Amino acid sequence: MSTEAADAEGETAAASERGSHALRGPADEPLEHHTRRSVVRQSLSIGLATGAYGISFGALGVASGLSILQTVALSVLLFSGGSQFALVGILGAGGTGPAAVATSTLLGVRNGLYALQTSRVLDVHGLRRLWAAHLTIDESTAVAVGREDRRAGRLGFFVTGVTVFVLWNLMTLLGALVGNALGDPEQWGLDAAAAAAFTALLWPRLRSRDAAATMVLAIAIALLASPLLPVGVPVILTVVAAVVVGLSGGGRHEKRAEVDES
Repeated sequence: MSTEAADAEGETAAASERGSHALRGPADEPLEHHTRRSVVRQSLSIGLATGAYGISFGALGVASGLSILQTVALSVLLFSGGSQFALVGILGAGGTGPAAVATSTLLGVRNGLYALQTSRVLDVHGLRRLWAAHLTIDESTAVAVGREDRRAGRLGFFVTGVTVFVLWNLMTLLGALVGNALGDPEQWGLDAAAAAAFTALLWPRLRSRDAAATMVLAIAIALLASPLLPVGVPVILTVVAAVVVGLSGGGRHEKRAEVDES
C-alpha cells in the first residue's frame, strides 16, 4: 500500500471514529483532571437549570387535579419532562385518563431511541442498567453523546442525570406545595401554564426547516381537530404526524447543514 493510500485510509477511519459519538477512550483509564472538571461543570450547570424547572410542573400537577403525592410520584417514576407536562396538561383541560396516558407514552418513546446511543457509551449491566435507563432523558443524552471520549460521555451522563433527577423531584415537591396553597389555578394563570411550558421546551429545538415544518403541521392539525374531537385526541394526532414525518425521511436538512459546515 502506498503512503498516500495509507494516509487517506487513516483519515477516513479518523472521520468515522469522530462520527461514532463518544466511543473513544479506554474505559478503564481515568480522565485527565481538566477534562473531568469541564465535564462536571457542564453537567452541573445543565442539571441545575433543568432541575429548577420542576417547580412549574409541581404547580401544574396539583392545578390539573392531582394530589401532592400523585404529582411527586409522577416525577419520581415517569421522570420525563415533556411526557409529564403533556399528561397534566390534558388532565387539566378536562381530557380523559387514556388520552393523557397515550399522549405521554408517545412522547416518551424518544427516550427509548436515546438508549440506542447511550447504551454504547455507558456499557452498564445489571441493576445499573435499570438506573441508567431511568436517567436517559434529553439532557443526559445530549451531554453523553456530545463527548468524543467515552469516559467523559459516561461521566457527563450520570452527573447530569442524577443532578436533574434530584433537583427535579425536590422542585416538584416545592411547586406542588406552593400550587396547592394558591387555590384556584385560573386565578393565577396556571391553567394556561402547561401550554406555555410546552412551548418553552419546544422552542430551542426549532433550529431546522424539518423541525419548523413539523411544528406548522402539528399546529394546523391541532387547530382543525380541537373543535371536533375530545380533549387529548388532537395532541395524539399531532404526535403521530410528527412520527410520520420523521419516518418518511425527516432530517434531510440537518444532514445537508452538517455537510455544508464540514
